[in-house]
Amino acid sequence: MSPARRCGALRAAVAAGAGLSEGPAGSARRGRLLRAPSRLLRLPGGGAVRAASPERAGWTEALRAAVAELRAGAVVAVPTDTLYGLACAASCSAALDAVYRLKGRSHAKPLAVCLGRVADVYRYCRVSVPEGLLRDLLPGPVTLVLERSQELNRDLNPCTPLVGVRIPDHAFIQDLAQVFGEPLALTSANLSSQASSLTVEEFQDLWPQLSLVIDGGPIGDGQSPEYRLGSTVVDLSVPGKFGIIRPGCALESTTAILRQKYGLLPSHGSGSCS
Repeated sequence: MSPARRCGALRAAVAAGAGLSEGPAGSARRGRLLRAPSRLLRLPGGGAVRAASPERAGWTEALRAAVAELRAGAVVAVPTDTLYGLACAASCSAALDAVYRLKGRSHAKPLAVCLGRVADVYRYCRVSVPEGLLRDLLPGPVTLVLERSQELNRDLNPCTPLVGVRIPDHAFIQDLAQVFGEPLALTSANLSSQASSLTVEEFQDLWPQLSLVIDGGPIGDGQSPEYRLGSTVVDLSVPGKFGIIRPGCALESTTAILRQKYGLLPSHGSGSCS
């Protein structure tokens, strides 16, 4: 079964279990997601560090709930190491459409993918940099733009052969990506053109459109403006060069690694859709 058909079947099953219906055949618009009422789950101890017993039960509950919603084709809000984000299954075309719709985001702006391990990058991207470079920057507040492989859903960023890859330095979303086992599409939890979010309350207007909100507490100190810059986005698709697409919050440390340790030269490539 194709990812899109599998996604549709899962949505129908979840809707039926919740007492919902997609209506007569052909009545629902393509890409429409039916959601159960949104929930908010708070991670024990914040979420940046894995919870230990006896708080582990709360951590596991949040992890299981998020995985179930993602597998049903839903959009969930999650904490990362830089901002709160919106995540969905990258293989589910309807969920991708839902992310763009609820953010009011142009389809010309690509979505990044979140992976659980550095080894996963080689499955979903064509890597032309040393593995040591990947491990020096990931996990971390960096998005690496690489040439995508055919393993990714063609409906994900169809206007570019590249894809941005993130492995946030945050225990919960790393666990989530690893347990889910497939790429997560990831973007900031805010309406397009508005300020990014460091607490769940800051994107409260989006809650009714989300199946689940995972509250990991304030990111950083919740106030420092550098946290709202998001990850540093670096184009590594051209061998021997790097291009800064977005300076983000880790520009100096990232460029130092690229130039001094690996000898990469700066370029002016953007790596995004025109």
